[in-house]
Amino acid sequence: MVRAKKAGVLALQGSFEPHARAVSRLGFDPVLVKSPDDLAGLTHLILPGGESTTLHHLLELFGLRETIVARARRGELALFGTCAGAILMGREDGSRPPRFGLLDAELERNAYGRQVDSFRAPLELAGIGGPALDALFIRAPRFSRVGERARVLARLAGEPVLVEQPGLLAATFHPELGLDDRVHARFLGL
Repeated sequence: MVRAKKAGVLALQGSFEPHARAVSRLGFDPVLVKSPDDLAGLTHLILPGGESTTLHHLLELFGLRETIVARARRGELALFGTCAGAILMGREDGSRPPRFGLLDAELERNAYGRQVDSFRAPLELAGIGGPALDALFIRAPRFSRVGERARVLARLAGEPVLVEQPGLLAATFHPELGLDDRVHARFLGL
């Protein structure tokens, strides 16, 4: 029996509302996750952008981190991390905040500069198709290493910015801040 997909958006901090709107546009009724009870029955969870250290502390404070990581490791919960959410999903690299170690990639925080250095760039999406995606980078992290278990779906100036592996999708940009829902659709198809 195939379980019906049920999507949630971590709603502790960051850009969770635009993610929820994108999920709604794709025909799902998103659950705003604020406690472990909100994870019940979810098959997909978006970890939004925001501030990665703050997000880490809130996940610990509200008792969500261990459950999210355990369910993702068991293949029960697909995860999509954007910006700060992507940082948390990556491999531990000795820097702050502590990482989940789920995604076969390492990410460097604020690699493109400060808030004033934010920018837009067109991205070609491998395996997704369609016209170039207008991507917004805000205090964006950088994939400093991508392992062999992860597949790069988009690059900017040769560097990975969208990476996928079974049950996981991570973006260093903010696809939720536009009206092009192809990246969210890709995630909901995992």
